[in-house]
Amino acid sequence: MLALAACGGTARPPADVVRAWSDAINANDNARAAALFAGDAKVIQNGELVLHSRADARRWNAALPCAGHVDSLQVSGARVTATFTLGGRARHTCDGPGRQAAAVFEIRGGKIVLWHQIAVPEEPGTNVI
Repeated sequence: MLALAACGGTARPPADVVRAWSDAINANDNARAAALFAGDAKVIQNGELVLHSRADARRWNAALPCAGHVDSLQVSGARVTATFTLGGRARHTCDGPGRQAAAVFEIRGGKIVLWHQIAVPEEPGTNVI
């Protein structure tokens, strides 16, 4: 750990990881989005899925039909509740443009270990800067 700190290698804050994931999805860069997931990350969305490998994470990200522009982030330690406005994504057909969606992310060591789609909070938090 000391060697990592000496080289300037620190994990990104959880909110930054969520923003980076959203940016990758919005750019339709599934490889970059997948790189933000830890091995064996759990996805809860119409059931539960474990992304065992980077290839699993890439396929899952590639299957998302919409881009998601961050409206708000609420951070509580390693957990981030993100609210997005859905929009079009290159080579995809978004099924809910203009609608909001929300997910809880759990971040460890700068990687997403949990992505859980939830109902949109009634009072989304403010954007974390």
